[in-house]
Amino acid sequence: MLNLYLFFVAAISFAQHSEHGTAAASKKKYSSHVMRSEDCSDMMVWDKTSYSCIALPMDNMPTSMWMLHGNAFLVQSVQPDPRGENKLSLPNMFMASGGRSYGNNYFDFSLMLTAERWTFPKEGYPELLQIGERDENDQPYIDAQHPHSSPIMGLTLSDTMRLGDGKDYIRFFFAPRGQATEGPVAFMHRATGMVNPDAPLGHHIGQDVSHITSTVLGLSSSIGKLQFEVSAFNGTEPEPTKSDLPLGPLNSYATRIAYDLSKQTYMMISAAEVKDPEPHDSSLEKIWRYSGSVYNRNILDSGWMLHNTFIYGLVNNYDHISALRSVLYEFWFHQMEQPSQYWGRVEGVERTANQFAILGGFNLDEPHWVYALTVGYTYKMKLGDNLEAGIGGSITKNLLPTEFRASYDGEPLSGKLFIQISGMKMGH
Repeated sequence: MLNLYLFFVAAISFAQHSEHGTAAASKKKYSSHVMRSEDCSDMMVWDKTSYSCIALPMDNMPTSMWMLHGNAFLVQSVQPDPRGENKLSLPNMFMASGGRSYGNNYFDFSLMLTAERWTFPKEGYPELLQIGERDENDQPYIDAQHPHSSPIMGLTLSDTMRLGDGKDYIRFFFAPRGQATEGPVAFMHRATGMVNPDAPLGHHIGQDVSHITSTVLGLSSSIGKLQFEVSAFNGTEPEPTKSDLPLGPLNSYATRIAYDLSKQTYMMISAAEVKDPEPHDSSLEKIWRYSGSVYNRNILDSGWMLHNTFIYGLVNNYDHISALRSVLYEFWFHQMEQPSQYWGRVEGVERTANQFAILGGFNLDEPHWVYALTVGYTYKMKLGDNLEAGIGGSITKNLLPTEFRASYDGEPLSGKLFIQISGMKMGH
């Protein structure tokens, strides 16, 4: 844990002292760990689906750019019996990217790292009503979030070509592990998700699971207000207890469309056919995932900003269940020059008794809606132009169907206390 912290601080400190750093965020009093479209220079464009700026090449104007970005939490969970855990965890991610233009092509790489395999409890990050993947004893994570693939969560190589004289482009990319062209913006990248250490309950139900996909070959094109993407990939989900980077056949397919509704609001829809998704279940041949999402930012006259995210997810045949759905609303309310930040999440997801290992005199495979209502607060402190620390906490109230309440001793109330370190720097 100490080594991870020292590595993170050293990397950001190097970026802070670079003589060539030109990020707009270092000149404005923005929260340093969140990128916005305003941060994109004239030689960059806002990529809606990755929630980041990407470089655009131009003939006779050689360009090279780099970016460092990190976000880590030290979280103490406080949860009630009989299913809750009171344990310390460290969700974390670190990203580095860089590239250079050659004529009308811009070649770059991005690397996303995490140490969650070693900084999570062996039972997973405590989170009531969360499920997905299996631990090192081949037991399913129940009421816990699995660690993300460690140490490499993502590795992507891409070639971007400008179309015409404006900011339209086409981008080809290959990722031994990376983002397939489906689902919403992953929770650790979108503005409303970076402030919350918890993964959404709908992580595997049409939401974030595709951001650690194996062997992705894709294309993304942006023309005016429209961004269109397609990809082929290997559908088998990575095993979180293994440190590997396997390649597999391109047996699955996805498409995603994003569209600007206004300067402050855009939407996305996606669909995917995923083959052989679960390595432990050879009888599950194929699933289908769908999503719709909307992202919005409002700037109030007082200087406060309200970010909103709305997500709907649908999966067919997950755990051999014909259909499971998820819904989510997130918000982040803050002012650039104020340390207080308010945030929250309202989410619902369909679960079965079998998924929670609940036994009873009812249909164990019938989906029931479960809900989580979370409110949180973070007090931010500047450690430099591009590095922040935060102290915060959250309270979550779970709402359950009658069939599940006995196993959870009612409808539990739980909490999190945390320290957050985050930072971002771009340069050329």
